[in-house]
Amino acid sequence: MKPIVLTCGEPAGIGPEIAAQAWAALADRVPMMWLGDPRHLPAGTPHEVITKPEQAAELSNRVLPVLRHAFSGGATAGIPDPENAIGVIEVIARAVELVQSGDASAICTAPIHKKALKDGANFAYPGHTEYLAALAGQDDVVMMLASEQLRVVPATIHIALADVPATLTPALLRRTIEITHQGLKQQFGIPEPRIAISGLNPHSGEGGAMGTEELDWINALVSDMQTEGYSLRGPMPADTMFHAAARAGYDAAIAMYHDQALIPIKTLDFDKGVNVTLGLPFIRTSPDHGTAFDIAGKGIANPSSMIEAILMAHRMALST
Repeated sequence: MKPIVLTCGEPAGIGPEIAAQAWAALADRVPMMWLGDPRHLPAGTPHEVITKPEQAAELSNRVLPVLRHAFSGGATAGIPDPENAIGVIEVIARAVELVQSGDASAICTAPIHKKALKDGANFAYPGHTEYLAALAGQDDVVMMLASEQLRVVPATIHIALADVPATLTPALLRRTIEITHQGLKQQFGIPEPRIAISGLNPHSGEGGAMGTEELDWINALVSDMQTEGYSLRGPMPADTMFHAAARAGYDAAIAMYHDQALIPIKTLDFDKGVNVTLGLPFIRTSPDHGTAFDIAGKGIANPSSMIEAILMAHRMALST
């Protein structure tokens, strides 16, 4: 299969070092190539600069193949350089070109620092996901957090809790369910996905005593989509749908807001959670953590999430 392209992410963060560690752990199992400035890799990383993506497959089991992308600045651990912002953005766009052209099987992105990109290049997107969607010409994508124990999708993401009830519309929830269903089929190889839907309110509103959104429209939407052939459960009380026995009954859960989704997966599998973007015309995964400037360059960053992100991208590519 074609190699997975690893983007460099923020050079001053832990991205380059966990990429090098992940390659060392997976060199004999997954073909990959790193896209970035080789000056930013940790000293001593076995690597070889390549000029064509097809060279990666024959090298990846011995050295980390590097597609060079020159950056303006160097990399001081923990201190982002605004001069590198344009390079970080260009690397993401170049990775999309590689996967869309068929030169790569998937993209695994290292963490970026939104403020550094905004300060250095006036980056107009809230984050990776929105930029990737724009590059792919997609209006609707969803963020899935996935591990061996749980797959969960927040219907609303980075907004204030006070804004969730107004933002969470029937159209948004329906589209989230549709994209999740399609992603589970196409990218995870699950022929008939089972999806659990959480309630918005405590105890799913408890018959209207703790909120009425479930009675007003969530129940009806779930029922309508069940009649359309979707295998859905819910709305389920969020406090009882993430224990082991409940998780055995579904392939993915859809939560109504950020923390309702991320608390359970980070509790269950903090180091191995993977961020997957569904709704793109290509595979994209990412470790479920940030740039970690406070530990960058100290040799203590845990590569587990990056390793799992690469493995998941590999499995998804094999399933498509």
